[in-house]
Amino acid sequence: MDPFNPGTDAGTGSILRQPKSVWATAGASVVAFMGIGLVDPILPSIAQGLNATASQVSLLFTSYFLITAIAMLVTGFVSSRIGGRRTLLLGLAFVVVFAGLAGTSGSVAELVGFRAGWGLGNALFVSTALAVIVGAAAGGSGAAILLYESALGLGMACGPLLGALLGDASWRYPFFGTAFLMAVGFLCITAFLKEQPKPARKTSLLDPVKALGHGGLASAAVSAFFYNYTFFTVLAFTPFVLDMSPYKSGAVFFAWGVLLAVFSVIVAPRLQRRFGSLKVLGGSLVLLAADVLVLGYGDHTTAVVCTILSGAFIGVNNTVYTELALGVSDAPRPVASAGYNFVRWFAAAAAPYFAPKIEEWSDIHMPFVVAAVTAVVGALVVVVRRNALTNEAEELEPKHATEDGVAVFAN
Repeated sequence: MDPFNPGTDAGTGSILRQPKSVWATAGASVVAFMGIGLVDPILPSIAQGLNATASQVSLLFTSYFLITAIAMLVTGFVSSRIGGRRTLLLGLAFVVVFAGLAGTSGSVAELVGFRAGWGLGNALFVSTALAVIVGAAAGGSGAAILLYESALGLGMACGPLLGALLGDASWRYPFFGTAFLMAVGFLCITAFLKEQPKPARKTSLLDPVKALGHGGLASAAVSAFFYNYTFFTVLAFTPFVLDMSPYKSGAVFFAWGVLLAVFSVIVAPRLQRRFGSLKVLGGSLVLLAADVLVLGYGDHTTAVVCTILSGAFIGVNNTVYTELALGVSDAPRPVASAGYNFVRWFAAAAAPYFAPKIEEWSDIHMPFVVAAVTAVVGALVVVVRRNALTNEAEELEPKHATEDGVAVFAN
């Protein structure tokens, strides 16, 4: 598939020929996704600047993703009532305010609290951005979704780089920089994006939870929960293990983000077409487990290489998990996505907290052993629950779909 001409699955058209409203939303999406990895290269600097331990600073991720998980029950409720444009602007306003306040923090407790408010804003924004881009895009949803995934990958890659460049002078500057960029995004969306029609049916707070009653969606969510623990052990704990300057750490995670983007947008769909979604997912999870195990026990150079390489497996997993979650149940995609993300983001909140604690209770290797085990458990869930997942998964044509972006991650 030509990445700039996504084919006929959901319409044809160039990813580059889009109205200003789409580019404004996509540009703001890049900055929103940058916020996830922004603090990676400056975690040691924050710890030093605020006289905090690694476990205390890692709460920056925990508070962010805990609020993000809970907010998944709220985003559909809000956007179906006030519309996509207002939801985007509300989310951006939260990020501008709380990212700016984060830069003024005088203690870890303040920083963690402001980061939680940032997480709420980001959840409101990224959970709505794809629907807005698809609704406003020219050339069909295929081009729009690919543009969104490209924004996700670019943001994940550039976040650590921006954190390193600004954080080398002061750990406060990346927060102020993000607030400024999101303010620009707010102005662009205000100027270029018109309000889109509201959904015919309003989403209730419990709809995402009810959607998890479907065995296939629940299976995908549980497997993704264990996978996300591994993912965010790498993202939040590895910077302390590498113990590098902001510039060097930023370069490592920039390379990690580039691999994540390439394997998410280009490699994963080709592997799915050839081998099927479940085989690709199971194999990638096992390889990720082996990678983090070597990362934990290798020397410094090996740890750097394995950190970068993990981006490839994470990119594949993000794409396949999201497509499984959105294709395996008959619930509306926004509702299925919200339920799926409600479950998996709790692991993203847990890993940054428990990984440093596990090191304190044992040694530097054990957090990676636990992360390897959780990746394998995720693969085992896929194997054991393959019948619940197979109906859609093995015949699933790669849709390049992600309803939430923290595909994260999802994607």
